[in-house]
Amino acid sequence: MDLSNVKMIVSDMDGTLLNSEEEVSPLFFDQFEKLKAHKIHFVAASGRQYNSIAQKLYPIKDQITIVGENGGVIKKENKTLLLQTFKPQKVVELIPVLRKIKNTFIILCGEHKAFIETKNQRFIDMFQEYYSAHELVQDLTTIPNHNPIIKIALYHSESSEKFIYPSVKQFEDVFLLKISGKNWLDISNLNSNKGTAIKFLQEKMNITPEQTMVFGDYLNDLEMLEAATFSFAMKNAHEKVKKTARFITENNSNLGVEKIIEQVLKAHTN
Repeated sequence: MDLSNVKMIVSDMDGTLLNSEEEVSPLFFDQFEKLKAHKIHFVAASGRQYNSIAQKLYPIKDQITIVGENGGVIKKENKTLLLQTFKPQKVVELIPVLRKIKNTFIILCGEHKAFIETKNQRFIDMFQEYYSAHELVQDLTTIPNHNPIIKIALYHSESSEKFIYPSVKQFEDVFLLKISGKNWLDISNLNSNKGTAIKFLQEKMNITPEQTMVFGDYLNDLEMLEAATFSFAMKNAHEKVKKTARFITENNSNLGVEKIIEQVLKAHTN
C-alpha cells in the first residue's frame, strides 16, 4: 500500500475521529500540523451540523474543509462551497407523516441552525451534542418557506433501523434515506450524500480517488468510501461498511484514524 501520493484525507466524526468521549485526540491535532506541512488537505465529513463539527475541531476549523449534514453543506474558511436544499413544499408535506411515527423526534436542519418542535428535555439535552445551533419552534411546518432545509434528521431512542425505517421506506424513490447511526435516520435529496460531496471537492481541488483516503463507520459513509482508493472502515463499523471499504483499521477509541495517518506521514517523509 503506497501512501506517498495521498493528497486528501477525509474522516467521519462520530464513531470514527471522535473517541467514546466524543472528543478529538491531542495526537490528531499534532498530526494535522504535519499533514499541512506536506500539503495534505483534511476534510471532516459528518451527519452533524457545521457548527457542531467546527466546535469539535475548533483549533483548525478555518484550515480544513467541513462537510456537514451528510453532504448537504460544504464549507471552507466559513465560506459555503455547496448547499443542497429541499423544495420547501416537499418538507411541509412530509412533516405530518413523520409526526405519526411513534416515539420519534424530528429535526429540520438548516444551513445555520436546526429546528425542533418537541419540548422533551431529555431529547433536547442529548440532541444539543450534535446540533449546538438550534431553535425550538411551535410548528415545524412554518419553517421551510423561510429557512432553506438541507436535511431532515429523525431520532428514535432504541433503533432507527427497526422503528423509523419501515415507516419512511415508501419515500426512498423521492428522497435519500440514510440510517446514519443506531438511533438516527436522515432524509436528504436523492443526490445529497457524503460521496457526492467528496467528488465535488476532488473536482474542485484537482485530486483523484487514487490520491484520496477516507475513514468511516456507518451507512451514511458508504458513498464516500467508494469515492476513494484508500477507504478504511473502523473496527467498530457496521458490517456493510466493512464490506465496502478496502481496508480496516482499529476502532475509534484506539486511535484507528491516527494510526493510519501516521503511516501516511511516514510515507511522505521517506
